[in-house]
Amino acid sequence: MTVSKTRAKLVDVARQLFAKMGVENTTMNDIAIASKKGRRTLYTYFKSKEDIYLAVVESELEILSDMMKQVAEKHVSPDEKIIEMIYTRLEAVKEVVYRNGTLRANFFRDIWKVEKVRKRFDAKEIQLFRAVLQEGKDKGVFVIDSVEMTAIVIHYCVKGIEVPYIRGNVGSNLDVITRKKYVANIVFGALRRTDSNK
Repeated sequence: MTVSKTRAKLVDVARQLFAKMGVENTTMNDIAIASKKGRRTLYTYFKSKEDIYLAVVESELEILSDMMKQVAEKHVSPDEKIIEMIYTRLEAVKEVVYRNGTLRANFFRDIWKVEKVRKRFDAKEIQLFRAVLQEGKDKGVFVIDSVEMTAIVIHYCVKGIEVPYIRGNVGSNLDVITRKKYVANIVFGALRRTDSNK
């Protein structure tokens, strides 16, 4: 088994154990036994349980990044892409947090640790927003003074509502169509979508 496959297997086994037993209740020995790898192999890749926990978070963010890239590459209007990217991101993060059960508590408690791991993901996300915004500007769909600044602002706005969205504090009393209408009004008001694209 190659180095990357071994590491990926360890991360996957850790993800399953963390979700089932909780991060606190899972030991490095549990991960070594469940992965059928020795403790020496585990410690070759990870110095501590915190390291492997952050690797689990990082692998989930890679999946999310790939999902957003797929949306960005769709052959639809840039205004449709932006809204779909926002919802794909929010729903995917929510799904990851809930799917991983007890990781949910750790996600909220360790948000600053998670932030360290997110730096690469954040940079990729900003780049994806930038590409779609530039496409929209080039096609005359959006009137944007600075594509770079707008991409950064959209990224931080979406990131800012992530935790309230996961907890159900944002739009939970609205049906999906009404919620999307509000989001579209805010996003397109800020992007000054041209009348011909409404």
